[in-house]
Amino acid sequence: MGHSARTDGWRRWLSLLHKENMSNSRITPSYIADHIRRVLKDGGSAPHSEDVQHFFKEVIKSRGWYTAELRKFAVRFRRSIARERGMDFVVQVADQLFSGPILEEKAMAVFLVEKQTKNFGDNEFQLFDSWLDRVTNWADHDALVHDLLGPMVVADPARCREVFRWAKSPNRWRRRAACVALIRGAREQRFADQIVQLSNQLLQNDEEDDMVLKGLGWLLRESAKADATRTLPYLIKIRKTAPRLVLRTACEKLPAPARKKVLQKRER
Repeated sequence: MGHSARTDGWRRWLSLLHKENMSNSRITPSYIADHIRRVLKDGGSAPHSEDVQHFFKEVIKSRGWYTAELRKFAVRFRRSIARERGMDFVVQVADQLFSGPILEEKAMAVFLVEKQTKNFGDNEFQLFDSWLDRVTNWADHDALVHDLLGPMVVADPARCREVFRWAKSPNRWRRRAACVALIRGAREQRFADQIVQLSNQLLQNDEEDDMVLKGLGWLLRESAKADATRTLPYLIKIRKTAPRLVLRTACEKLPAPARKKVLQKRER
């Protein structure tokens, strides 16, 4: 199905939904989520779903939607339904969608509520926290943590307590979440002490999972970009013990002389 046909399809669906009368008691979050799943399935592209698989080591299930198109659908839906039922209803729809194995359903869930986090509180944070146990791949994870949980940690630094709880979890995605949730703060030169504490905690525990190590490297890279003066000495301090993957990722955006200073001992 082509782009215009998919677009026309979900626009028609939104129109029909309003004609059904949004005050109707049968219009529940589950009912709406099922309709969205149908639109995603009917509007998918099989060739693109095969292309998407190339980005993952594990087998995934994709409907073959392009990200920009899916986000446009989500934004239009959020505005329409929130106007009729409120954001609490939209959050409940998102909760229904962030389950199961379908990539676009989980992405749709995040798109429905991203950029709305300033209006959310601890109840929503706890709900999104629970979604970590439904993550099946890095795309699910990074959308959830970077676009929902991360901004909420920045909004209320007391939530860093949860970050350190995640870091102790046997669930690899929670340990990666501990790193990714601090990235937005790192870009604002915040959480410097917490970043060092978290890094030390993971390194002292001899973390070996690639997804977690890449997450830690990503966090340190963003910290180095935002505040190299503070981060570079820390990278030099850990260069003899930190996994090569972490150091290489952390140094990607540093000037060549600084990068060499961090990596040279590892490459002799």
